[in-house]
Amino acid sequence: VHMEEGTVKSLIEEKGVIKGVIYKNTACQETTAFAPLTVVCDGCYSNLRRSLVDNIEEIHTYMVGYITRNSQLYDPKNLHLILSRPMVCVMYQISSDEVRCIAEIPADSVPSMANGEMSTFLKESMAPQIPIQLREIFIKGINDGAKMKVVATKSMSAALSEKKGVIVLGDAFNMRHPLIASGMMVVLSDILILRHLLKPLENLANVTQVSQVIKNFNEIRKPMSATVNTLGSAISQVLVATKDEAKEAMRQGCYDYLCSGGFRTSGLMALLGGMNPRPLTLILHLFGITFTSIGHLLSPFPTPLRVWRSLGLFVSTMKMLGHHIKVEGARQMLCPESTPMYHKSYMAASALELNDDVSY
Repeated sequence: VHMEEGTVKSLIEEKGVIKGVIYKNTACQETTAFAPLTVVCDGCYSNLRRSLVDNIEEIHTYMVGYITRNSQLYDPKNLHLILSRPMVCVMYQISSDEVRCIAEIPADSVPSMANGEMSTFLKESMAPQIPIQLREIFIKGINDGAKMKVVATKSMSAALSEKKGVIVLGDAFNMRHPLIASGMMVVLSDILILRHLLKPLENLANVTQVSQVIKNFNEIRKPMSATVNTLGSAISQVLVATKDEAKEAMRQGCYDYLCSGGFRTSGLMALLGGMNPRPLTLILHLFGITFTSIGHLLSPFPTPLRVWRSLGLFVSTMKMLGHHIKVEGARQMLCPESTPMYHKSYMAASALELNDDVSY
């Protein structure tokens, strides 16, 4: 294997087949590289995706993040999610003395960093909502002048390119809300599946065989991708604070469901961690959260208004779920036949990885 560092400018295409790339190397010389299979994996700001597929990314909110140095959380092995208003905050340890702090902000009201509005917003609006044991670390990073970065939270459904000789992976291929931090998990799963499918091929220049492998890959990856995409969207929508009583009940219901322990907590954690990529299991938990929320909404007594709002909450859940079933595919979401295929390919690829390590 020969590694070459450079910046890819464009793909080389011939009669609908991608033959390679044009790139600038470290010496700023423009050159070309040819291969029977080109893998495009240039992230959420991909400049190559547009020449392959026409799916459009959707921006939901923005996240501002910074690192507080010389600090340690009281529970450094766990991520801390704060249900603040208007949107959530996240804090987690990234090294022995560094803590990453992130706050989500509505897309239509992002404070300016140039004039200090962002720092003021974080200290005066967000910090008071953070538990005392975390607040000092949150404010310390701001006072220390930590470099802040604002990024958009995006989602984008996966779409295969009709062009041959190329496959797109990672955020260039499929994005979901970053709150559940699952992007790397999905792409590593995709790589294992793709490796398992490509390994038997004797010649990657066989365009027909490679194209069939890519189609099979897109089918087999669905249990993981559909589960994680739907879960990321659902959680990001549910945890937004509003003045709507029904949505607030959903927010509280989600929190209570996560805190209830047993199969509810372990089941959701398994879905979040990619340990149980089964869309039907996700749907079961979504209905569990919905009915828990309806219970909050109807208590202490089910008045006609509360019943009406409960029906509205149920309809909202069905609309959200229906949207993802349409995007991901009804058969892939509701029919379990692709789940065994995923586990078979994923486990086979994992076994190959383990055998290679042992042989080495």
